[in-house]
Amino acid sequence: MWRLAGSAASNLRRARPFSTCIPGPCIVHKRGADILHDPWFNKDTGFPLTERDRLGLRGLLPPRVISFEQQYVRFMESYHSLEKNTRGQPEGFVSLAKWRILNRLHDRNETLYYRVLIDNIEDFAPIIYTPTVGLVCQNYSGLFRRPRGMYFSAKDKGEMMSMIYNWPAHQVDMIVLTDGSRILGLGDLGVQGIGIPIGKLDMYVAAAGINPQRILPVMLDVGTNNQKLLEDRLYLGLRQPRLEGEEYLSIVDEFMEAVHTRWPKAIVQFEDFQMKWAFETLQRYRKRFCMFNDDIQGTAGVALAGLLGTVRTQGRPLADFANQKIVVVGAGSAGLGVLNMAVQAVKRMAGADANPQFFLLDKDGLITKARRVIDPAAAPFAKAPAEIEKLGLMEGANLIEVVKKVKPHVLLGLSGVGGVFNEEVLKAMRESDSTKPAIFAMSNPTMNAECAAVDAFKHAGENIVFASGSPFKNVDLGMVSVLTWIGLGTLLSGARLISDGMLQAASECIRDITAEVGAAVIRAAVAEELAEGHGDIGPRELRQMSEEETVEHVKHNMWFPVYSPLVHEK
Repeated sequence: MWRLAGSAASNLRRARPFSTCIPGPCIVHKRGADILHDPWFNKDTGFPLTERDRLGLRGLLPPRVISFEQQYVRFMESYHSLEKNTRGQPEGFVSLAKWRILNRLHDRNETLYYRVLIDNIEDFAPIIYTPTVGLVCQNYSGLFRRPRGMYFSAKDKGEMMSMIYNWPAHQVDMIVLTDGSRILGLGDLGVQGIGIPIGKLDMYVAAAGINPQRILPVMLDVGTNNQKLLEDRLYLGLRQPRLEGEEYLSIVDEFMEAVHTRWPKAIVQFEDFQMKWAFETLQRYRKRFCMFNDDIQGTAGVALAGLLGTVRTQGRPLADFANQKIVVVGAGSAGLGVLNMAVQAVKRMAGADANPQFFLLDKDGLITKARRVIDPAAAPFAKAPAEIEKLGLMEGANLIEVVKKVKPHVLLGLSGVGGVFNEEVLKAMRESDSTKPAIFAMSNPTMNAECAAVDAFKHAGENIVFASGSPFKNVDLGMVSVLTWIGLGTLLSGARLISDGMLQAASECIRDITAEVGAAVIRAAVAEELAEGHGDIGPRELRQMSEEETVEHVKHNMWFPVYSPLVHEK
């Protein structure tokens, strides 16, 4: 008998049970070692004897057949052994060691990799995505072992329409694209930013059930202005300054046309573009292609869910959101995206003439209409001098002045400046006009967060709502242990704190939550007559579905990792 390790066995009991049903066969056009070298079809020692004969694998594997369940436990034992052996080592060293062991599994056996990820999303999400992904991107050229995704560069101009057909998958549903110009809060990392699309898509597979055979991470390499990378002998990208202006846009145009030609229904997510190109490309493509910008729109959607949830934690009706005083620190694409969506929400609730009490600060302080030079994207959120003078503020007022005078219900950071919510600022939040003020330190990675969770509770008080974009260690408040890396949408539950039990429940049913969100998106698409359907289900059938039926439709189409019987076909 294979002995289950205690922790791994516990995970198995909590997670979705291994199916006893025989999945449908999968047609392969490979045999022998070619199958073992393909992470999508490879089962390692899990190939049954009949399959080994059928696919020419006899003699290429050890004779013992190890089941999927046993392989799962074996990997988890190796992972926990790594944790034990690296105790006391520097945090960055340990994080990269954990990333490597997961990456090796990903390179070898995708089915097992995604099952491990799904069942242990709470533990592994911070490794495959933020904060560890930032460290991976910074060291990507040195860590590179095997290509993943596609790379389009300025040297490929005129060739992208043919290049797109080099990708082996016949169908792609989701593309995450970056040009590496603003990776998290780390700046220009050039081609090394490919780690962001890879990690983000892995999260989508695990949490949303997107088929990993139908995803595509893409790096658009137009050069880098990072001199350190240009001088690095291991750097794998173009050794040239970034393209600008029409030269830059012509490269993005060609890529978008190529993608649309081959996969006209694929969603293209723009990720971590510097602000000027984030807004420019969004306006340029949003009405021509199925695309969105995650920093402007994705972050805004998650933040708005958290802001609305905060209103509920204060015991107020959602309509009171229109009266919330919110200070946003950071006037980049993410901060402006949050404000734009929040303003839209206020106008839906209180009418087009509503005047939201939102205050925007950048590196030069409070932004008002008195400022000589205002970024056009920030101009709609600049406060009138007469309005802020009533509060005793003026153009360029610093953060502590604004917090003390405004007494905001919410302090939201998307500045990328670690520690900007210092002790003085956090203590000033104790004077908030809210009985449960909210502090959102949303910048990534962890070192760039505006404050640490422990500092927020220590200085602003235990009666706050706290959320962050990256994980922090648990904060012990006596009766409740709070894990502070939470999806901001969780605040919609109306809870002030997130307990271990709540977090475990969320990690176990994250796909149920995703299905509810997906169903809501479908209903919105149907209402706006934008829905096209999926498979045999068309717009008419979607319109006739109840809310429950729409949720079940989404769940039915979620991918889940199991070993399928392989059948060779020439």
